[in-house]
Amino acid sequence: MSSQSFFSALGYTANVLLLFAGLYVYVSLIRQISARQTAAPEELPKRFGLPEAIIAAFLMSLLLLNVAVGASAPAAELNTKDLVANLVVTVMVVLILVGFLTLRGFHLDALAGFSKLGIVRAVGTGALLLLAAYPLIVFADLMTRHFIGNGSARQNIVELFNGSHTMPQRVMIIVLAVAVAPVAEEFVFRFFLYGVLRRYLGRFVGLIVNALLFAAVHQHLPSFGPLFILGGCFTLAYEWSGSLLVPMTMHSLFNSLSLLFLAFPDISQQ
Repeated sequence: MSSQSFFSALGYTANVLLLFAGLYVYVSLIRQISARQTAAPEELPKRFGLPEAIIAAFLMSLLLLNVAVGASAPAAELNTKDLVANLVVTVMVVLILVGFLTLRGFHLDALAGFSKLGIVRAVGTGALLLLAAYPLIVFADLMTRHFIGNGSARQNIVELFNGSHTMPQRVMIIVLAVAVAPVAEEFVFRFFLYGVLRRYLGRFVGLIVNALLFAAVHQHLPSFGPLFILGGCFTLAYEWSGSLLVPMTMHSLFNSLSLLFLAFPDISQQ
């Protein structure tokens, strides 16, 4: 056996082991969540009710309508103005939800578990869980490429960053992708939408529907499989840890690593 064949076989074996390690971590989380649910059926201070369900249904309808419009419209390049507009709308949705839930008497700090974990522990937990999720994401990417072909796996925001030529534009994209988007999207998808879906459909169905919606709203077919797995891992991390800071950290680190791979393409090729 040549040295090249040996190292190829060694790399393949390592990838398989990493995949099983990632599966083991997340299956363990599912088992712990199930055991905890049996012992304590409901730990939240207050559950979402019918008003939140109505708003969630309306919000999901708008998101799906946007996906349908995007799928039927001709493909267009994302520009900085569009990116800022999308994130401004997302932040406005978050602020409206915060105001509504506060008026409804929800204690957001307790409900989202912001005080449950210290920032250092939340960041450390998020980093470890993202590390365990990466083999699953890569496997989903390989399966997607196998079934739909080798189309571009880069989302529009990635193409925008890669094609930007000015430092202020790149800095703005980094801030939006690393700081603003993870906080806003996790609040909307994991905290609010998943919270409502779990309340009325249960954890399993809520997780699946939430992950499907999270992948669909990015409107990028080659990334649908990996984003579905990523959204599921975010939800499991939130459910297991009880703190929204954990999936926020995972989301921020994932976006940071994606941009880092763009800055150093040799690393991403490896």
